[in-house]
Amino acid sequence: MAPHVISETLHSLRTMKKREYIESGISLGMIVSSALIIWKVLMLLTGSESPVVVVLSGSMEPAFYRGDILFLHLGTAPVRVGEVVVFNVDGRDIPIVHRVVKVHERPNLDIEILTKGDNNYGDDTVLYAEGQNWLTKKNIMGRAVGFLPYVGMVTIMMNDYPYVKFLLIGILGLLVITSKE
Repeated sequence: MAPHVISETLHSLRTMKKREYIESGISLGMIVSSALIIWKVLMLLTGSESPVVVVLSGSMEPAFYRGDILFLHLGTAPVRVGEVVVFNVDGRDIPIVHRVVKVHERPNLDIEILTKGDNNYGDDTVLYAEGQNWLTKKNIMGRAVGFLPYVGMVTIMMNDYPYVKFLLIGILGLLVITSKE
């Protein structure tokens, strides 16, 4: 069945006119633009620079497993002990998902936060930037407000095996270009 689909796709590409290629390119551009617009709207609604993240390790098991997708919301309420937050640390590119275990509120309304993975032995001070013992509000990207189990495994697969990413992008691109609607 797969060779038949491939030959039909190639035949469709060969018989397309210049105008159809342009229309397909515009459709592809609109799909990409729509995705970016949706992402920006989510950023505005949630107050988070990254409203959706994928759990990349087992450090939060059994609450969250590798591959779970988390939905974040930053909000203005202070962070509290027990909340699951996603944070960035200077010098690290990948955000970390861990639970708040201590909060120090200062008289000037600044807060200091200590986190720990549910499945980890010790707190996260070893993960923080050198000389940093606490997180501050600027480190927090958002709080977990919902999740979809294991849906993010596709993202992990695409990062672990880049050829899968290029294959999927190629197939989706071909589908958009060869669709007649």
